[in-house]
Amino acid sequence: MRFYSSDRFVFPLPRGHNFPGRKYVLLREKLIKDGILKAEQILPSPPVDDADLLRVHDADYVARVRAGDLDAAEQRRLGLPWSPVLAERAEATMGGAVKALEAALEQGISGQLAGGTHHAHRDFGAGFCLYNDFAIAALKALAEGWVQRIAIVDLDVHQGDGNSAILTPHPDVFVFSMQGEGNFPSRRVSSDLDVELDEGMEDTTYLKTLAEHLPAVFEFKPDLVLYQSGVDPLKQDRLGRLSLSHDGLMRRDRLVLSECHSRGIPLSMAIGGGYAGPIELSVAAYANTYAVAKGLHKF
Repeated sequence: MRFYSSDRFVFPLPRGHNFPGRKYVLLREKLIKDGILKAEQILPSPPVDDADLLRVHDADYVARVRAGDLDAAEQRRLGLPWSPVLAERAEATMGGAVKALEAALEQGISGQLAGGTHHAHRDFGAGFCLYNDFAIAALKALAEGWVQRIAIVDLDVHQGDGNSAILTPHPDVFVFSMQGEGNFPSRRVSSDLDVELDEGMEDTTYLKTLAEHLPAVFEFKPDLVLYQSGVDPLKQDRLGRLSLSHDGLMRRDRLVLSECHSRGIPLSMAIGGGYAGPIELSVAAYANTYAVAKGLHKF
């Protein structure tokens, strides 16, 4: 089994910045320490091919990202200060998403210990997302004829507006996003199926809501599912505004993964958001997603 990581790139952040960049290394270390993955199963995410990047993103935007020409307003919208390492890491994360998709088609499941950059649009970044990994991987797979139909299951607490803007117009992609009502982004872009969740929602109601809407994904008859398994619905998350427990998140993951597994649908995961205080709570939730996957797929 192959999984991917871009955590060799550690981009600089100002003191007190609210993006928890160290969570990526912590997750890899925890997965290995807890015996969920072996070190040799986690491969470095390679740089994305230009053709795949430019299939999704505006060439001028890509050139300005690479050159460090994003102005102050663009960096504020992104939520991260530009640096050469940030740009390099973003391209590796995009390449890792493609490789994880390929591995999922081969082995039934894969994922990247990063990604879920669902706020990135064609010509601008936002919400800590410079480029859009699921859009790049999905449109590559469709263009190459690897699959005919792809579904996005986005359970990050924030709506995947970039996914919706880029992928919803494609008839061969179905975008399902279940997000906290009133949370970021303030301007929604309609998905194929959006479900808004009341602030403070707990496990029972959340899982019932997911069970009611998830069948629409399989009615689309996808050949592949891309799962944005953000753990920011966790009660202790600083940005989430929902009240799920670690057990509730594991039950969420088990529902999505088992429904795909029972149908023989390959699934590739991206970890999405997680901003708990302390961040180790988010890392534990990320690791639990991989533990659920291991239980089903016996890797």
